[in-house]
Amino acid sequence: MNYILPNVNVFVQGKFVNSNIFIMDGLISKISTTKPSYSSDMIFFDMEGCFVFPGFIDVHVHLREPGFFYKETIEAGTKAAAHGGYTAVCTMPNLSPTPDSRENLALQLEIIKKNACIHVHPYGTISVGENGEEFAAYDEIAEDVCGFSDDGKGVQNDDFMRSAMKKISKYGKIIAAHCEDNTLLHGGYIHDGEYAALHGHKGICSASEWKQIERDLALVKETGCKYHVCHVSTKESVALIRKAKADGIDVTCETGPHYLVMNDHMLQEDGRFKMNPPIRSEADRLALIEGIKDGTIDMIATDHAPHSAEEKSKGLAGSMMGVVGLETAFPVLYTELVQTKIITLEKLIELLHTNPRERFGIGTPLEVGQPADFTVFDLNKRYTINPEEFLSMGRSTPFAGKEVAACCELTLCGGNIAYQRR
Repeated sequence: MNYILPNVNVFVQGKFVNSNIFIMDGLISKISTTKPSYSSDMIFFDMEGCFVFPGFIDVHVHLREPGFFYKETIEAGTKAAAHGGYTAVCTMPNLSPTPDSRENLALQLEIIKKNACIHVHPYGTISVGENGEEFAAYDEIAEDVCGFSDDGKGVQNDDFMRSAMKKISKYGKIIAAHCEDNTLLHGGYIHDGEYAALHGHKGICSASEWKQIERDLALVKETGCKYHVCHVSTKESVALIRKAKADGIDVTCETGPHYLVMNDHMLQEDGRFKMNPPIRSEADRLALIEGIKDGTIDMIATDHAPHSAEEKSKGLAGSMMGVVGLETAFPVLYTELVQTKIITLEKLIELLHTNPRERFGIGTPLEVGQPADFTVFDLNKRYTINPEEFLSMGRSTPFAGKEVAACCELTLCGGNIAYQRR
């Protein structure tokens, strides 16, 4: 199908230009300021004044298939992603079975091929069953995964992680590490801060995250592997990664929208505020903001983690860890960071598209000759986030009821309509 979007603000080579976009046979055929001519085989999208961004890339999502389809499916999760402006996601491997062999990975790849409406790039596991005891079959799966992770669990054994780094570095693949030292958790489930103390909750200390980052950075320096830190949440983690980059260590990292715009004083006695790592202190939030501004933090990933309503109905103490985020990320970040002039819109696109594309080698730039993988937002439209309107099967978000700007109007992936509001 051939399309035209006239008089839209297109993100081209790092800046916005009012242009017309032409899509033919799934490719961007022209981005031009000249008056467009129409033909009978073209579909016209009347989105004048809207902003066109390259499709967002999320390197950390949970689509729950195979194994946990009652929480989310690849079909529902990718529709939710398209609704949020994403055209490529990396799906985490804490599944059943875990993608630690060719046979197990093939199950996931088949569902992706059949049901995904955007590009889905699976991770393989670092260890068999994510148990930290036996190496996954790297030879069998390296070609078809975007990287390796035991997400949901930190690799506890130093020698095992060192050996895994050496083995995986031979394939040129990234290790995306969930950094958590189990010996420091002590049954905690929210940040070990003022809210936990005031309300009698067990806290997760910051050291449980940054201590393992510190260990891993030393191992990366020793082994030379490509290393990526998942969901950074503490000021100490930011400082460690900043220093490692200055020292020439091959490290990138991500943080999530909720860590950038919330602190633990904003918690409520509700499972929709519970995730791992937890929302931390205001000092941590400000350090994360500084980290995205100075380039220490390379990208923003949602850690979209759907659970059933029952699993999230047991308050902070009893609910499962994880919140959904694909459909709220850009509106929340645009409202809280761009409209408040903390960062520019161009910087936000760098965090949501350019940096993850360059680091992970996935996604496509918004250029002539490239596949039409892009999203269109009306930045002037304000609305209130209502989880009942999500396309995800998950409904648990700390942003429910929040008024935001920026409404997704259209997402194309490979020239096909993955999401259209009207």
